[in-house]
Amino acid sequence: MTSVLETSPVCTDIPALLPVVGADTLVPLVDGSSAVYANLDCAASAPALQSVADRIAEVLPLYASVHRGAGYLSQVSTALYESARSTVAAFVGARADDVAIITRNTTDSLNLLAGVVPGPVLVLDVEHHANLLPWVHAARARHRTTILPVAATVAATLDALRAELAANEYALVTVTGASNVTGEALPLGDVVAAAHQAGARVAVDGAQLVPHRGFSLAATGADYVAFSGHKTYAPFGAGALVGRWDWLDAGTPYLAGGGAVRDVRPDRTLWQPAPARHEAGSPNVLGAVALAEACQTLVALPAGELTAHEESLRSRLVAGLEALPGVRVLRVWPDSVDPVGVVSFTVADLDPGLVAAVLSAEHGIGVRDGRFCAHPLLAHLSASDGAVRASVGVGTTSEAVDRLVTALDRLLVDGPAAEYTVVDGCWTVADDPRPLLDVPGLDHLAATAAAACGPAV
Repeated sequence: MTSVLETSPVCTDIPALLPVVGADTLVPLVDGSSAVYANLDCAASAPALQSVADRIAEVLPLYASVHRGAGYLSQVSTALYESARSTVAAFVGARADDVAIITRNTTDSLNLLAGVVPGPVLVLDVEHHANLLPWVHAARARHRTTILPVAATVAATLDALRAELAANEYALVTVTGASNVTGEALPLGDVVAAAHQAGARVAVDGAQLVPHRGFSLAATGADYVAFSGHKTYAPFGAGALVGRWDWLDAGTPYLAGGGAVRDVRPDRTLWQPAPARHEAGSPNVLGAVALAEACQTLVALPAGELTAHEESLRSRLVAGLEALPGVRVLRVWPDSVDPVGVVSFTVADLDPGLVAAVLSAEHGIGVRDGRFCAHPLLAHLSASDGAVRASVGVGTTSEAVDRLVTALDRLLVDGPAAEYTVVDGCWTVADDPRPLLDVPGLDHLAATAAAACGPAV
């Protein structure tokens, strides 16, 4: 069989841009062999940078309580935490009077923001649920929330946005910095200009943008940005919300508890100003330090190198996919530019879950399948039954991209090499012969494999 890559122009090998933990991890295949894991699921959770792992190992012996602790290590941990806050704020171009709140992730950040917005919210239907549900539920309980359908082009969508802002008053426009389905986005400069002209602020879901293109509140004029450490090569449970201080300083505290208060009496509570106001309980010191280290590592890259690496991999992936019969690459707008390295596609007559299972079991490739927590967008793209998503990052090489294209080519020509069945809604290998890795805690995976039964496909 001739691979589709063999009939394409010769491409230069693209190495990883930065070392990541697990880059040489071997996974078992159904034929009894093994392969280096090709992690093409960075849009869900990116692997840790090696620099982040090294930093955690360095500071872990220094970990102690933060804020109000008299012990030496408590003072050290407090300094590390507050330094991390400053680094994270600088990474997204925070202005001098902006507030940086350490959260769990983007979802946490946007739910926090939804609790302090003082008026109606405008959001588009292309959003990840993290930037849709908080406004539909939390904000709608207090204010009007409008979900604006996207139009056929970027230009038409911007026109619709401007028209809606002219017709109705909004406190906030919230928009993705890059789609977690297609990598596309509206030009932020145009969105910010339209919103500010109408007297509204702008929040950016930066989960897919910040790790891949960088972002600056000061340069774009946006008012808030939210992003996750686990998508920024720091999977230690921290994220951030950074932006204008006044709503955050005056709004209802996100959590009620210690650290968020100045004084508590039976008849009243005096709250701290932001950021402490929204960080009740013991904070994730190590997560904040990990996120700050990732930010510093990405900032240290030569200008343009991150974008060039990702654009080369994305272009190579899209070209390979579009050369395969029956494969449809999903796009929101034909006139969008500069998408990040997230590519979703469908394969004619094949369930996305089956495609993902074959790629994993037979080729050692990790991708995502389903509707990617963006159900309205998948419906808009005529992919309500789901799609397959491949996403790249700083640790991705051209070998991983080429392996995916070759594997899909083989699947289309020869079909699956193993038998597959659906268990609890997920495709899995029937009578899976692959051994489990020698790691404690895989009991659930073993139970799932044992339960595989029913007609094979």
